[in-house]
Amino acid sequence: MVVYINLLIIFYSTLLSVFSFTPCVSLYAFLQPQIFATMEIAIVLGLLVLAVILFSTEKFSVDVVTMGLLVVLMATKIITPQEAFSGFGSDFMVVLASIFIISGALQQTGVLDLIGSRLLALAKANPAYIIIYIMFAVGITSAFMNNTTVTAIFLAPVIAVARSMKLSPSKLLIPVAYASILGGTCTLIGTSTNIAVSGYLEKTGMEPLRMFEFLPVGLVLFFVGLLYMSIFGKRSLPDNKDESLEAEFGLRAYVSEIVIAKNSPLIGQGIFNSNLSKMGFRILNVIRHGHNFLPDNTTTIESEDILIVEGRLDNLMTVKETEGIDIRADGLLDYALQSDRIKLAELLVTPQSDFVNNSLKSSNFRQKYGLVVLAINRSGHTLREKLGGLILRVGDILLVQGPIEKINYYKTNRDLTVLDDFRPLLYKKRKGFLTLAIFIASIILGSCNILPLSAALVLGVLIVVLIKAVSIERAYETIDWKLLVMIGGMSAFGTAMTKSGSAAWLSQNIVNVMEPFGTLAIMAGFVILTVFLTQPMSNAAAALVVLPIAIETAKHLDVNPRTFAIAVMLSASVSLVTPFEPSCILVYGPGKYRFVDFFRAGGVLTILLMAVLMCLIPYFWPL
Repeated sequence: MVVYINLLIIFYSTLLSVFSFTPCVSLYAFLQPQIFATMEIAIVLGLLVLAVILFSTEKFSVDVVTMGLLVVLMATKIITPQEAFSGFGSDFMVVLASIFIISGALQQTGVLDLIGSRLLALAKANPAYIIIYIMFAVGITSAFMNNTTVTAIFLAPVIAVARSMKLSPSKLLIPVAYASILGGTCTLIGTSTNIAVSGYLEKTGMEPLRMFEFLPVGLVLFFVGLLYMSIFGKRSLPDNKDESLEAEFGLRAYVSEIVIAKNSPLIGQGIFNSNLSKMGFRILNVIRHGHNFLPDNTTTIESEDILIVEGRLDNLMTVKETEGIDIRADGLLDYALQSDRIKLAELLVTPQSDFVNNSLKSSNFRQKYGLVVLAINRSGHTLREKLGGLILRVGDILLVQGPIEKINYYKTNRDLTVLDDFRPLLYKKRKGFLTLAIFIASIILGSCNILPLSAALVLGVLIVVLIKAVSIERAYETIDWKLLVMIGGMSAFGTAMTKSGSAAWLSQNIVNVMEPFGTLAIMAGFVILTVFLTQPMSNAAAALVVLPIAIETAKHLDVNPRTFAIAVMLSASVSLVTPFEPSCILVYGPGKYRFVDFFRAGGVLTILLMAVLMCLIPYFWPL
């Protein structure tokens, strides 16, 4: 990561060199006195580099970083408070929030699970075309919903289909992520990036993007991705063995049995404040008189109890001499961790989860949810120590143990996705399909200009709430507020770049260097730059950073700014070479992927998609 950040800094400090495809010049050359004709340009460009670094390191939440940038811009009087917060009052923010709410209602009613399962059943019946069917189903859904939400919805059913067909989930999950990303390029509401770019264009006095304006290009991008993955890309997908949870997380090496003798001093001690707990061992569950149960704060140790404890074996052996206990390190019963009532399960932390950036301890996970977290898988690495204080991230997989009914609860919960045998549950059948019809009607009203899109979607939200497909409280919970803050704030940052002259300065220098190579070469440079920036940053943030520069460059060249804007917008959704994109993060753990797997699967595809953009965009939006 450090190397990557250094390269990123060098890249930004050598923008001119990137666009000319010449060797990078030094940071010193970039920072010559004539560059900073005004202090405002220096401040804005400095904040730009700082923003990229902070977004890359993820030391601070994206919304915190964004608001910090706005505070500095207002304090230096580069933008006014009205300009800083104008993005938050734009109708595109209303569109984004409405999409989140309606998507949440569709998910809560179970109708999306039902639709997904039916489509995947078709894929199961035709195994030779399984990737095509799955990508087609995911892509269509993603064209009208946030792509990370779609990926989370399809994870469980795709894993279930793979296991039922004796396939490794790793053969199907990267195609799921890619389909959700590329499907979002087909419509205005397919991804937050498209909505954010449309909002910025309208803010600068340009015509906003129409619902299906770029559908032809999006469809070509999607079908190129589908055909490539189904013919060539599938060969590069790893065949990772789908092991039992005990084997996958290496539980046997960390879980042991302790038998309580009749004379043990542990008898009568509280289960969670016993001498064993004080020694650093977690008591997972208790086998008493042949019955396996999870202990709670009121449980005390009794004679002849069998305690299932977790801890390092070598540490456990150091207390072997403790009076009144018998350690069975090598004799763990098969039913110790699972029974008719208790099971193991994997729970995936979703982007909208309240657990993100919180710890298990601060969330009172065990007490509140009645589940024991045995281990956490993060980016292919299993974590077992100090789990309570570990700050959770999107894509973390929690290995939990608990009552079956508690685990099943998360099949209707937005915080965690159960990576288990998938059984679609249609909780509110009539309301679910009615919500779907309302969503379609809202899109038709907005795309046909009968109502403004924001008004049409708000109307849809009101009806969905009135029919109680989703509660008001749940509606607010479904909104990704961090994303809204980031998009609203970065839109204001674009205003700062334009107002300070930073965008004009950069564009002028780009034109001076690149003009001999032609307009298409300059546009290609912006496509490459955007693709590069989507690796450490969110797609929307990357697009909003590059967009002001691209528009100013188009004006300097006296060509259509809309062409450059759409090139930037779509190129933000064709970078498939790393797992940093949220949809890819979600499949990373369940697929047991490595970093290089994404490069192998998506490297050539990304180049193909960039070539498609360079061919089609000038055709549909002439320069």
